[in-house]
Amino acid sequence: MIHLSSTQTVDAILDRALAGQDLSEAEGLVLLQQTEGGAIEAIRETADRLRQRQVGEVVTYVINRNINFTNICEQHCSFCAFRRDPGETGAYWLDESVILEKTTDAVQRGATEICMQGGLNPQATIDGSVLKYYLQLVRFIKAAFPELHLHAFSPQEVQFIARIDGLSYAEVIAALQAAGVGSMPGTAAEVLSDEVRRVICPEKINTATWLEVVETAHRLGMPTTSTMLSGHIETSAQQIRHLSALRSLQQAAVERGDRGITEFILLPFVGQDAPKPLRRRVGRDQPILSDALLLMAVARIFLGNWIVNHQPSWVKLGLDGATTALTWGCNDIGGTLMEEHITSMAGAQGGTCMDVEALQQAIQAIDRPAQQRDTLYGRITRQTVKNE
Repeated sequence: MIHLSSTQTVDAILDRALAGQDLSEAEGLVLLQQTEGGAIEAIRETADRLRQRQVGEVVTYVINRNINFTNICEQHCSFCAFRRDPGETGAYWLDESVILEKTTDAVQRGATEICMQGGLNPQATIDGSVLKYYLQLVRFIKAAFPELHLHAFSPQEVQFIARIDGLSYAEVIAALQAAGVGSMPGTAAEVLSDEVRRVICPEKINTATWLEVVETAHRLGMPTTSTMLSGHIETSAQQIRHLSALRSLQQAAVERGDRGITEFILLPFVGQDAPKPLRRRVGRDQPILSDALLLMAVARIFLGNWIVNHQPSWVKLGLDGATTALTWGCNDIGGTLMEEHITSMAGAQGGTCMDVEALQQAIQAIDRPAQQRDTLYGRITRQTVKNE
């Protein structure tokens, strides 16, 4: 029997990826478990070559605003420093006038997208219906700004609405879509492993439900993003299974002719102000950049034939870290956000707002062209910035 060295094994796997083949979970795991500098650099180079082949040299960004309309939440996720109980110090619930003020300000600053998510607030009802409350939020914004793209309400929020109102996921998504929601954030995925979820978010939807809600959205013609919360208690094998689940979901969408998943976003765990039990278990407050970069490179290699747009989080990694990720397989640097609460309240040091000029300068610093996009990765040419 011929035994391959670790380097030979990595080279063979990377050659398969460069030949356009999808890697197995076992092959992905081999890449993720590399610790030798030469092997890691080969993984980085392969991810960067695939990025160039699959999406080109342009680095995109979106002008958007986050509106987290309430932090009152019935759940108690062990990584979350954002949620509050009703009446607790720091609890808030934005009224329509504040939401309209924030939206107006965003549009005046060039935003094409509002990303709206919030806590699971059982008090948020109209005539006893949670769905009616969510629909009112959407219609209120769309009435004032009909051209604005609403990227809103995670699979967890869809399940919450459906559970409280006794509706199917399809009924909830269709109603939101008809009111004006254009796409669904692929958040609440955390790690798609029920073993992990039982520890970090035991009250949240399980893996099968998350996948079911997202697939239902795709079947109804609503595109979604996809995410992974990494770097806490999960193993490399669980990370790869998460990527495999996303790939299978997207393959099914493509086979049906659906738009499916528009991007993959890695969200490294920030534990500085997270609840103490998980902080103690993880043993650090801020993400490890090298771990995040390797995972982003492997994600490009593993997913890139099916999900071509990959984005780091400058909120979690800082702008310098996110810029570095653009040489590890990422092609999008995210959005301006304008305000960000969920990660910043966890102790992230990347900031809560980024102006367009800072994003453009970061992209140009690595000699890549920068271009504004919309939520679904359509180019907005009036904001194109070219290298000199």
